[in-house]
Amino acid sequence: MLRNFADSLKQEFKGYNASKLTQDLMAGLTVAAVALPLALAFGVSSGADAAAGLITAIIAGLIMSTLAGGYYQISGPTGAMAAILMSLVATYGIDGVFIATLIAGILLLLAGLLRLGKLTAFIPAPVITGFTSGIAVIIALGQIDNFFGTYSEGTSAIAKVFSYGRLGFSPNMTAMLLGIFVVLFMVFFPKKWNAVIPASLLSIILATAVSMAMNLDVAVVGEIPKTLIPESRLTLSALDMKTVGALVTPAFSIAILGMIESLLCGASAGRMTGIRLNSNQELIAQGIGNILLPFFGGIPATAAIARTSVAVKSGAQTRLVGIFHAIGLLISMFLLAPVMSQIPLAALAGVLMVTAWRMNEWESIQYIFSHKFKGAMLEFVATMLATIIFDLTIAILVGVVIGLVFLVTRLSFIEINYENVDMSRMNVTDPVLCDRYKNAKVVYITGPMIFANTQAVADIATKVEGADTVLFSMRGVSNIDISCAQTLRELIESLREQGVDVALCGLPKHTMKMMHRTDLKDIIGEENFYWSVERVLLTNRPKVNKAA
Repeated sequence: MLRNFADSLKQEFKGYNASKLTQDLMAGLTVAAVALPLALAFGVSSGADAAAGLITAIIAGLIMSTLAGGYYQISGPTGAMAAILMSLVATYGIDGVFIATLIAGILLLLAGLLRLGKLTAFIPAPVITGFTSGIAVIIALGQIDNFFGTYSEGTSAIAKVFSYGRLGFSPNMTAMLLGIFVVLFMVFFPKKWNAVIPASLLSIILATAVSMAMNLDVAVVGEIPKTLIPESRLTLSALDMKTVGALVTPAFSIAILGMIESLLCGASAGRMTGIRLNSNQELIAQGIGNILLPFFGGIPATAAIARTSVAVKSGAQTRLVGIFHAIGLLISMFLLAPVMSQIPLAALAGVLMVTAWRMNEWESIQYIFSHKFKGAMLEFVATMLATIIFDLTIAILVGVVIGLVFLVTRLSFIEINYENVDMSRMNVTDPVLCDRYKNAKVVYITGPMIFANTQAVADIATKVEGADTVLFSMRGVSNIDISCAQTLRELIESLREQGVDVALCGLPKHTMKMMHRTDLKDIIGEENFYWSVERVLLTNRPKVNKAA
């Protein structure tokens, strides 16, 4: 794995020159401009603070970009992760987040070392779309307080919303107007200008300038420490087995989300660049980064699709883009900390509201519902609701289980057709063969012969009554399990006891192996396995009148 990583680095930096360095530098600064408001916003929305989000983006950029499985991956705090952390902070405090991040990092590292990078391929697309929409709803609900300047209580977004019935809902008009301004600015900001300066950054600059100039009475971000080692960070003394045991489940959710987000981001960017992501190396990078982040006071980080796509579109050449983006954020921390501390939380909430809306995979959702794919619709809705009501782990489990039920239902479909043998269709005039098969039936089986289809196979006996020869055409049988193999064995034994001649035709290689593993070959004899029905009908076989 180390050798492969070293080889990929040699290939990546082959022919690197000053021109490519300039492209990487400019792309890195562009990504930093996009990442700055998002890092602050996701830090606040996670339940930590803006400084934690900024530190996370810096450390993730330095470490994860260096070790990433693709040069284009830009990591940092994300909205999806912030949605999970809200309830975690409310229950266990910020130290709980640090410990869960450490455990999640270890899990991700192990997943990479065990080469589990392809596991996300087994999660159906509607499930991923569903939990993305669920997370978007959680982010939006979690920003109601900051956006409207209100107060709520609860350990989850849903609980906070319901608490308004008890606590009342009295919006701060000044905060609300700032939030609405940011939302409208980002929505109507021309896309062509967005390539020059991100709408999110410019809207926050304007909102902060107005707030400072008019001395508005609104909640602000607060102090931004000029250090990467703040007082609020993980220390080894905070680790104890009781707390670690209680945080394993949320850590697993963080690890699963980190895996899904990072690998999906890599898959998307890989299509844009034509260079495939090394998924196992990416998990190792995510693991090491998340192990180190809590010791700097950071929250969990993953590869971010928005920042990665900006890097690619800005002309990124190597992984130095991620490092330059981190350095740009670090410089911003030291130079702009006093200004950033005055950013209104309502402005950041506005950015997150728009981000939550844009997180939804609207094209996929429209496709699923417009084409009325009932299974996909159920997977999407169930996963989204489970994400909102419960958590990511349960949501994915619910979605995958529903997907598997539909998959088994679809895969278990079997088609069985019957046809009387007509020798004249093959231009056969031999009276011996015509007489031999004058009362023969062909049973055409298409589909998997699995446990769900044993009754359909058993029912064949009633459909072939009166025939003295039954030919099973099984070219369309992709698989047969032990349940159906036993049912078929009993069916053939019953037919032979009645004096019916039986032959099996056109078995695929995998199905034939299963037949040989059973005792069917011994029951009907290897000579009664044929390549095709036609081969049987053109052979003057000795007729078996009675089973031995």
